[in-house]
Amino acid sequence: MACPYLNGDSSPPKRKNGENDTTYGKYLRLDKLLSCVEMQTEKKKNPIHDEHLFIVIHQVYELWFKQILFELNSICSILSDIPVAENKQLIMNSRLNRVVEIMKLLVSQFSVIETMTPHDFAEFRPYLATSSGFESYQFRMLENIIGIKPEWRIRYNKTEYKQVHCEEIYKQLEESEKKPSLLQLVQEWLERTPGLEQDGFDFSKQMKNSIDRMLTDIKNKSLATTGYEAEELMEQYNKDKEIFESVLDESQHAALVKRGERRLSHKALQGAMMISLYRHEIRFSQPFQFLHLLMDLDKLLMNWRASHSQMVQRMIGSKLGTGGSSGYQYLRSTVSDRYKVFLDLYNLSSYLVPNEYIPSLTDTMHRHLSTLPSFPGHTPKSEDVKRKGDNPMVGDGDTALIM
Repeated sequence: MACPYLNGDSSPPKRKNGENDTTYGKYLRLDKLLSCVEMQTEKKKNPIHDEHLFIVIHQVYELWFKQILFELNSICSILSDIPVAENKQLIMNSRLNRVVEIMKLLVSQFSVIETMTPHDFAEFRPYLATSSGFESYQFRMLENIIGIKPEWRIRYNKTEYKQVHCEEIYKQLEESEKKPSLLQLVQEWLERTPGLEQDGFDFSKQMKNSIDRMLTDIKNKSLATTGYEAEELMEQYNKDKEIFESVLDESQHAALVKRGERRLSHKALQGAMMISLYRHEIRFSQPFQFLHLLMDLDKLLMNWRASHSQMVQRMIGSKLGTGGSSGYQYLRSTVSDRYKVFLDLYNLSSYLVPNEYIPSLTDTMHRHLSTLPSFPGHTPKSEDVKRKGDNPMVGDGDTALIM
């Protein structure tokens, strides 16, 4: 008699109420799942033990890739709504944090596969034929949905990544390149950051005035001193002037984007700066956490690439990969900023300014970012307040933040 625990097609046992309920094995399709581990070396009289681990760990990777795609697609779906309702921010943060935790797990899994020695791997490697991890289309889908563009990619064995797949998967990958990526959707979301409006708080203008004031103070201080200290201050002045001009001047920013040194639009970068500088305002706290989770995701993907390349070098040294690539050298070349999607968020620390030079929020802007009905010294004007009848998501007198 077939065991209902393993065989998903067998009839589950009768429950006390006489109804047939789904069993653990049937729900998880364990009969199909566990039968997927088919060792090629079993064709020999003495199967090679470590091939089992090799298959299982790669299948586990693919299952986690599937979950990551599921989470990222849901986040992209939320970001596609214009505007994104404030109550959806926590959902996005939660799901992106889940992706980050999964990526931590994927990086840690390399320590398990490295319990296999190079000699163990060499025993069954010929059975892999020309198959290669490069053919993981789910990982390519993952890269595309995050925002890696075709022109950023390093060619694998002088071949475009899509060309190693069958026609059906090729089309899926091509379609995934055309869909709005997480990078694109985050950019559009940041461009809608409250406070960027020229007829409102006008963060860009406010920031420029503050930076001019800061630079003037540095220059004046250098003129009032002599010797090494004066030289240091002038060096700081010139460096800060160059950095802030590159971020405040739209034409300079556009040139950096064209060279591939920046990813976000000028307006989106202003939005990211504003969220970062005013992160302690209650309604910017969750968007700020979201931006940090995006950096965590980028970092962990870099860690995964680095760990993967080191593992391959450990297993096959400088030999060619099974798919005909340069193996370690190819993988090592992908561990660079050209594969870092949210590069601009990492560089936000370049634009930090002392608290005294952060532009003060206007009463209207302070009100917009606060969850309190009022704050000391401010009497809200009628145009500053959105009543409960206008937006059921907030309390009476509160203002919703929707981006």
